[in-house]
Amino acid sequence: MSLMVDHSLCARELVSAFGLQIRRTSLSKCKRRFRWDSPKAAIISNFHLPMHSQEFKTRSSVEDIKRLRLISAIKTPYLPNGKFDLVAYDSLIQMQISNGVEGVVVGGTTGEGHLMSWDEHITLIAHTITCFGAILKVIGNTGRKSTREAIHAAEQGFAVGMHAALHINPYYGKTSMQGLLFHFESVLPIGPAIIYNVPSRTVQDIPPSVIYSIAENPNVAGVKECMGFDRIGDYVARGLTIWSGNDDECIDARWVSGKNGVISVASNLVPRLMQELMFKGAKPSVCTKLTPLFDWLFSEPNPIGINTALAQLGVIRPIFRLPYVPLPFEKRVSFVKIVEKIGRENFVGEKDVQVLEDDDFILLSRY
Repeated sequence: MSLMVDHSLCARELVSAFGLQIRRTSLSKCKRRFRWDSPKAAIISNFHLPMHSQEFKTRSSVEDIKRLRLISAIKTPYLPNGKFDLVAYDSLIQMQISNGVEGVVVGGTTGEGHLMSWDEHITLIAHTITCFGAILKVIGNTGRKSTREAIHAAEQGFAVGMHAALHINPYYGKTSMQGLLFHFESVLPIGPAIIYNVPSRTVQDIPPSVIYSIAENPNVAGVKECMGFDRIGDYVARGLTIWSGNDDECIDARWVSGKNGVISVASNLVPRLMQELMFKGAKPSVCTKLTPLFDWLFSEPNPIGINTALAQLGVIRPIFRLPYVPLPFEKRVSFVKIVEKIGRENFVGEKDVQVLEDDDFILLSRY
């Protein structure tokens, strides 16, 4: 058998090469009889990374997410060097689980995902899934200001096993209503999702017309809505699953407007009381008791209040990533009085609540 290289060989002669010999041929004898098509991935705009085997084990159905009543927007604690304090984080989640919380949002506004690198963010989602994914639902905040980043974030989050994504509309560089539709249509095919409407942060409302349109996508579990009772009532009447995004409105929204539940900040502090409000009917006495806490928590933009409160309870170290700083001293004194009135036993942690001095806090500009 002879051996030579001839780049002009056609398919028929290559086949004969596996027989007795390779013959020379000219390019003119090798005319193509087929048309070349580009790979599908190159021409499908909505192409997403394939799921890993682990995703099939952890992937939740949309119906699983819809059944959740109490979801905590979990706080991310830090060490003095600015890294995650995973011991404190795991302890905080354990306290959520033991008091009836069914799911957590990782790296949301409360968890300061916007102050994390994406490596940090995906690592925290993966850690939460690994340690607690069999016990409660893990919802990763994958909202970004660009569609490309949101797709990447969602793909990476589902690749490490998160159960659902939390998607906001692109912020800062606002788009049109048509742009919103195209944005959500691009990110929703990746997996189960909760849409988050919070105009106070994005400076753009997601109007009902857009919500009704994207709600037809089978991956939409529901909406975290911060625009009040009337809109929640309209959505519920249309059969949408709604979670309140405001702790101070969650009771009426749950038992009057008929929403599904709440994605709560306050449940970081008082998970058992929030569980009672979501599962055991409207309790005016509990609501009245918690109102001063709600007012205190949101007297400054979230997560300033929750960071200060958890530090004063001794649950996390008093460490802030800038630009967040603790509430002023007078507010810290007020928190101790609120805890005493509600009852220390109703709050997370076992240490006595204390008033921290300014010098007790560490403010990190680099981490």
